Amino acid sequence: MSKKTKLLFVAMLLFALVLAGCSSSSSTTEEGSGKIVLKFLHKWPEPENHPYFDQVVKEFEKQHPNIVIKTDAIADGPIKDKLRVILGGNDVPDIFFSWSGEFARKFVRAGAALDLTPYLNKDTAWRDSFIPSSLQPFQTDGKNYGIPLDLDAKYFVYNKSIFKKYNLQEPKTWDEFLQELDTLKQNGVTPIIFGNQDPWAAIHYLTGFNQKLVPQDVRMKDYNPKTGEFTDPGYVQALQMFVDLNKKGYFMKNANSTSHDMAKQLFFAGKGAMFYLELVEFPDVEKAMKGNWGFFPMPAITGGKGDQSMITGAPDGFLVSSKTKHPKEAIEFLKFLTSKENGSKLTTQLGWPSPVKGATTAQNAIKQVAEGVDGLNKADGMAIWLDTDVNAKVADSYLSNAQLLLDGTKKPEQVMKEIQKVAKQVQSESE
Repeated sequence: MSKKTKLLFVAMLLFALVLAGCSSSSSTTEEGSGKIVLKFLHKWPEPENHPYFDQVVKEFEKQHPNIVIKTDAIADGPIKDKLRVILGGNDVPDIFFSWSGEFARKFVRAGAALDLTPYLNKDTAWRDSFIPSSLQPFQTDGKNYGIPLDLDAKYFVYNKSIFKKYNLQEPKTWDEFLQELDTLKQNGVTPIIFGNQDPWAAIHYLTGFNQKLVPQDVRMKDYNPKTGEFTDPGYVQALQMFVDLNKKGYFMKNANSTSHDMAKQLFFAGKGAMFYLELVEFPDVEKAMKGNWGFFPMPAITGGKGDQSMITGAPDGFLVSSKTKHPKEAIEFLKFLTSKENGSKLTTQLGWPSPVKGATTAQNAIKQVAEGVDGLNKADGMAIWLDTDVNAKVADSYLSNAQLLLDGTKKPEQVMKEIQKVAKQVQSESE
């Protein structure tokens, strides 16, 4: 490096330090002026979503002139890396996004999430404003560490014209469901449209099967990385039921090479009778099928040892950093963000179902979305997506085997042995 280059480098470094100093002093000035600064990290930077959060923040600051919210929005994928980095350092957001289930529990185990139970118990009106099944997925050892912002659930959507043609009713039990699938198949109709090119679609089926076939206490013990064994016979039965839907010709052909979006278009075009879809996709269904559709939850499995009344799905939400210097103000912001008024705006502006009771109605959402949320309100709870409710290595084992199960390359017993082996490894790493 020449002398001239060295001087230039030193000058640039000094300039950068001055800029950094200015940035730091800006934050200090705000705090020095008596205002409390809260850092808020969410995962919706998209132009169609971000304005909603900007509006909520501005209104909160207007009503709380002593608090400044500094928002950072990072998209779905990168935010996982961002959270991993920032939570290992000292610059932790006061309020940060988290998926529910194991994703949130990692922060709890690391001591990074504030226990919100005392705040919820102190303000019972706030606690009771949520659909109970939306708070549950953020609980660990009976304590609540997260506040839900939105929620999603999985239902079987059906084509009303096809159901009417073959005199079919919404099934209450799995046996009734299988009879209807057989009727459709015998009449040359594809019973279930299914795209498994991205195997998370299979995981949503397996989430429901595990929930209905494995006792709840056993499943919770197995989903805990420290105690997971996955030896209950219900897990193999769950995989077998998924395989049987394909072997018996109830799933559409070439499911493994069909994307979920391509499959949706086939369903919208009337190429099949049913499709297992998310609540957030209901507006797309209505747009394409104009009232010619209905929905029902995964039917109860007679003799299943799990909970038959839970619904597969999960809320997204926020945790509060255990390191925050301003827990009271952070809670105040979360209360504002999840008020009935803002929950209603969330549904109206973004179309997202709100976990706040009465916020999602037939007036601000299509009636099927409101009915789906009502179904969640009546359910025993939510079975969180399997790939976010178990350790990442166990989830990867399920995901990597989903297509192999469907094409017959592997049998359910083989897959479960692999998962048991991974669970044992995860257990030893957690000790």
